[in-house]
Amino acid sequence: MSSVLDSGKGRMSMLSRQAIIEWLPVVIGFVGLYLSSFHIFFTQVWNRDDTAHGPMILVLSLWLMYRKRSEMLAVARDNTSSLAGWTLLVFGLLLFIVGRSQQILALEFSSLITVMAAILLLKFGAASLRVYWFPFFFLLFMIPLPSALVAMLTMPMKMAVSYVSEHVLFWAGYPIARSGVILQIGQYQLLVADACAGLQTLLALESLGLLYLNVVRHTSTIRNIGLALLIIPISFTANVLRVVALTLITYYWGDAAGQGFLHGFAGMVLFISALILIISVDSLLQWIVSWRERSKNAKK
Repeated sequence: MSSVLDSGKGRMSMLSRQAIIEWLPVVIGFVGLYLSSFHIFFTQVWNRDDTAHGPMILVLSLWLMYRKRSEMLAVARDNTSSLAGWTLLVFGLLLFIVGRSQQILALEFSSLITVMAAILLLKFGAASLRVYWFPFFFLLFMIPLPSALVAMLTMPMKMAVSYVSEHVLFWAGYPIARSGVILQIGQYQLLVADACAGLQTLLALESLGLLYLNVVRHTSTIRNIGLALLIIPISFTANVLRVVALTLITYYWGDAAGQGFLHGFAGMVLFISALILIISVDSLLQWIVSWRERSKNAKK
């Protein structure tokens, strides 16, 4: 009996050593290539309010991959996508070279995602990549958009959020006025910044909604489509709640509170309120779907 156990332990040890030998060069190469990139990401991109969701996107994507690892390994095949994998790897490295040499961070982010997909394709085959399609799609929300596009689309969004926030507070009886994206409440003036109502913030909230859809995996088509379509107005509403919260914080406790710790707390309010709205709308859609099913059963 002991000899059988020793034999089993020996085989496991051999497999572990083989896995280490196989993956160690890959890990060293990947870390060596992107270590400086992560330093740039943390010091130049993820330290801004409007793109601070990047690390969260990366961690959640890796968690989704870990969550589906058994499903991925079940369909994994060896050496079935070598040509496609090597082609994708070369393309990812070219993205890295161009992005780093020209200081285009969007290409450097894209390179990271492309090289990860190429490694998966080379090691486990195309079927495993299909299992992981959503985590890789989710990683796209980590890529910073071109500043010209962000500036063009952000201003109308800021105007809309400022307009709605002003009217909400006016209806609540607060002494508030607006000039463009500047809110005047009492003796204080607040500029609705990109981080409060910008395109990047909207995309962060969109990613939160899509993650919720992927995790809950409803079987009802109506419920999935309805929730997906309502993510945009939910995100807009969450942005309005954040601006309203910051305005009230400034009105009651002054500029120092509005721009200090409580400003970061308002960022938490943004995501918490978005999540609560998503769950509430999802519950409403569940009630509608159940009501339709009960109506159909009653007619039979």
